[in-house]
Amino acid sequence: MAKKIVLCCEECGSRNYTYPEKENTTRLMLKKYCPHCKRHTLHKQTR
Repeated sequence: MAKKIVLCCEECGSRNYTYPEKENTTRLMLKKYCPHCKRHTLHKQTR
């Protein structure tokens, strides 16, 4: 089973998105829509 990356909203801390893990040395940071904040915010990869 492949591991998954979980993206966490920087504003409210909710975990909204999951992606399949790629061989990446840096943490993934994307600007995505947060349904809890109801706006686009920065989402960072959690450990």
